[in-house]
Amino acid sequence: MNQLHLFLPCAAGVEELLAAEVHAITGYQGDDLRTRRGGVLVRGAWRDALLLNLHSRLAQRVLVQLSYTDYRTEQDLYRAAKEVAWEIWFSPKETIKVEVTAQHSPLNSLNFAALKIKDAVCDRFRNKANDQRPSVDTHWPDVRIFAHLTTDTCSLYIDTSGEPLFKRGWREDKGDAPLKETLAAAMLAASGWADGDAEGNLLPLYDPCCGSGTVAIEAAQIACHIAPGSLRRFAFEKFVPFQPHVWAAMKQDAADAVVKPEPGQDKLIYGSDVSHRMVDFAQRNAERAGVGDVIEFRGGDALQRMPPVDVAETGGGVMVLNPPYGERIGIGGVAGEGVQARFGQREIAHTDDGGEFFTQLAAHWKKHYSGWTAWMLTPDLKLPGKMRLKESRRVPMWNGPLECRLFRFDMVKGKLAQQKPAAGDAA
Repeated sequence: MNQLHLFLPCAAGVEELLAAEVHAITGYQGDDLRTRRGGVLVRGAWRDALLLNLHSRLAQRVLVQLSYTDYRTEQDLYRAAKEVAWEIWFSPKETIKVEVTAQHSPLNSLNFAALKIKDAVCDRFRNKANDQRPSVDTHWPDVRIFAHLTTDTCSLYIDTSGEPLFKRGWREDKGDAPLKETLAAAMLAASGWADGDAEGNLLPLYDPCCGSGTVAIEAAQIACHIAPGSLRRFAFEKFVPFQPHVWAAMKQDAADAVVKPEPGQDKLIYGSDVSHRMVDFAQRNAERAGVGDVIEFRGGDALQRMPPVDVAETGGGVMVLNPPYGERIGIGGVAGEGVQARFGQREIAHTDDGGEFFTQLAAHWKKHYSGWTAWMLTPDLKLPGKMRLKESRRVPMWNGPLECRLFRFDMVKGKLAQQKPAAGDAA
């Protein structure tokens, strides 16, 4: 268990950010930490798998690679799976589910491939455990087994996380299409907000379209050093190598690292939304996340809300937002109709024309938010043109199947002028 190959999948565009986070958590670098498309490879120990589940904000799961072989047919997959020592990871009492993904696989049916792998796991247990075998549960399995097929190779993984890591355990109140916590954390990481100013002090952070509070809550937990996995359970807690006292010590170390502001201290993180219902949701979510006293939520139209703090006193402020697109806000770029499906009927402030809305928002910011930096995630690649602002940076980032950009706008007082978007993308 001290020479494991871990794979941490993440959203496309987040790989380098995740690699930096894994280095901060584990200390690994060089050959022990490699970035791959769609995730990060780590050569570590069982203890690292637990630490990464507890502390990673950007990974979707923590997988242990148990096999990497060539294949041509489903029978090759059966043989590869049967050679894995599944019995050192879980017992036949646990339920299992096998999922298969593929890139250019020659096989006709991934469902049949998953069935052959499941048969191999069960047959091995029959041989090793007096004819006992695990049952299949496709909805709430104790153990998830993943297979990834390329043209000629098969990788088999066991999932130590269980539920995806974006499920932190605090979100009970949500809107129609909440932003995933892992993506909100990626936006914050890309913005560099957590690094602070030149002296290392955190600047005020504000989300004027906060919805159920995801960005603000993630920021508050980061500021308070609250481990994102401290409120939930994990699949590894049912695995054979799991030692409850080791896990309890890890969680205690994480709890001891939490830092809360002094009573009466000014708030650092703010959120607002035009829907007072969403503001109530955000407040309740923040309280469950342990940061209800760190964030100030208020109702209000993004086109009218004034800055929550005076940047002349703080030295600057940062806005991080994923603006909602309702049915009446038009959208350009490559995402097209998918955006309306993404946001549905969420209550938002808008005009009859999406471009007019964003032009008004930019005008409001330039008039009242001088000294602020805004980071906006959107699938609309033409948004800077609609806002008549010149972005100082654009970070490619994917929200599920939607190709997005995280645009940075530096707010300076002055006359709005139409400017061409930057020609290229800056990762």
